[in-house]
Amino acid sequence: MEELMKICIFEEGIDKVENLYPLTLTRPVFELKCGYTTLAERIMRNFEGTEIYFFLRDYLVPTFKNRTGANVIDGNSLQSDDFLFINGRWLMNKGELELNGPEEIGVCGGEVAYMRAKRQTIQSCLADTPADFYSNLRAKLPKKEIKATLISYPWDLISNNPDAMRADFEFLGKKGVLGEFSELSTIYGWSKDDVYVAESAAVQPLVVLDVTHGPIFIDEAAVIFPHTRIEGPAYIGKDSRIVGGKIREGTSIGPVCRVGGEVEEAIIHGYSNKYHDGFLGHAYVGEWVNLGALTTNSDLKNDYTTVEVYVKGKLMDSGDTKVGCFIGDHTKTGLGTLFNTGTVVGVMSNVLPSGGLLPKLIPSFCIAHEGRFLRGRLRDLLTTAKTAMGRRDVELTQEDVQLFEKLYELTKEERDEWIKRMRK
Repeated sequence: MEELMKICIFEEGIDKVENLYPLTLTRPVFELKCGYTTLAERIMRNFEGTEIYFFLRDYLVPTFKNRTGANVIDGNSLQSDDFLFINGRWLMNKGELELNGPEEIGVCGGEVAYMRAKRQTIQSCLADTPADFYSNLRAKLPKKEIKATLISYPWDLISNNPDAMRADFEFLGKKGVLGEFSELSTIYGWSKDDVYVAESAAVQPLVVLDVTHGPIFIDEAAVIFPHTRIEGPAYIGKDSRIVGGKIREGTSIGPVCRVGGEVEEAIIHGYSNKYHDGFLGHAYVGEWVNLGALTTNSDLKNDYTTVEVYVKGKLMDSGDTKVGCFIGDHTKTGLGTLFNTGTVVGVMSNVLPSGGLLPKLIPSFCIAHEGRFLRGRLRDLLTTAKTAMGRRDVELTQEDVQLFEKLYELTKEERDEWIKRMRK
C-alpha cells in the first residue's frame, strides 16, 4: 500500500507577505480569513486524517504554536517523509488537489500553488534557508499548469468572499433552522436549503434574512437582535452579536464580534467591535479592533475610477472600483472617524477624527490626531490590549507581548517616515 504523503502549508518569501500587510504583520498568510474560515482551514478540510505541518516566519512561531498547537516544520521533519507543499495563499475549494500523485510543481499564473516531492528529492534539495530549499525544489521538479485562486493583495480577500461563502455553505452541508427563530422574523426568498441557524443561536423578533442572492449561516451561540436585516451570502460567526444592523451581501463576521450599523462585503476577523452606526464596506478588519460610533469608510470614488492602495509604501492601482479599508489588529478609532477609499491602517494604532478624510496610510503603533501622527508608546498600547482582551476572558500572553515588541521594531522605519512627512 502506498504510504500517504504529509502536508506542509507554507508562507513564501517576505515580498509576498508584505503585499498583504498590515493583515499579515500579526499572522501567517494562511490564517487570513475568506468565507467562513481561514485559508489554512480551507486547505486542511480537504485532507482529513493527513498529518499537516506549517512553515511560517520565525517571529510568528511562538504565538502560532501557543494559539493552535500545530506542528511547525523543521529540517528533521523534512528529511524523513514525502511531502505535499501547499502555498498558504491558496483559496482552495473542494477537490482541487489530490494528496498523492507524481512529483511535480503546480503553477498558476507563474506562481507556485503546490510542490509534491518524495523524500529522496527533498533530501537532495535541503539548504541553509527555506528560500534556497524551495528554490532548489522548483529547479528540480517538472511544472504543471493548473487553475487556482492565490490571494495576492488584501482586496483579493474581499472580492472572493461571496463565492467562498457559497462554497463553504455547500461544503458544510448544514441547512435549516435548528435554533431559536421568532415568529415575528422572516426569511425572504425562503428555501430550507438557503439558511442555517445553529441550535444554540437565536434570531430575535423583527429580523429579516434575505437569501435572494446567497445563503446565510448563523453559527453557534450567535444572536441576531431586533431590527436587523442580513443579506446573503453572509456568515455570522460563533458567539457574535448583530445589534440592529444592515448586513449587506458578501459579509462574514466573527467569531465573538459585536456589529451594528451598515456593513457591506466586509470581513471582520474576530473579537472586533463595530457596535454603532456608521458604514463599513469592502473592508477587512483584523482582530481586537474597536470602531467607534459613526466610524465610516468610503469604498467608491465620486468619479468611479479604480482605487489606489498603499502597498509596500507606494500607491498601487487595485484594479477595482470598490475598495474600502484594511485595518490591522488591535487598532481603535474614535467616534466620527472618516476613512478614504483604499485606506490602510496598521497594527495597534489609535485613530482620532480630524473633521475630514484621514490620510490613506496610517502606520502601526501610531496615534493619528488633527492631521498629525504621533508615536504610540508600546507600554501603553499593550496595557490597552490586555484590558480589551480581558473583557473577553482572553489572556495577553508573554508570546503576544514579544510579538508586538518585535513588530514595533519592524515597523519603526515606516512609522518614523510618516511622522516626519505629516509634520510638513
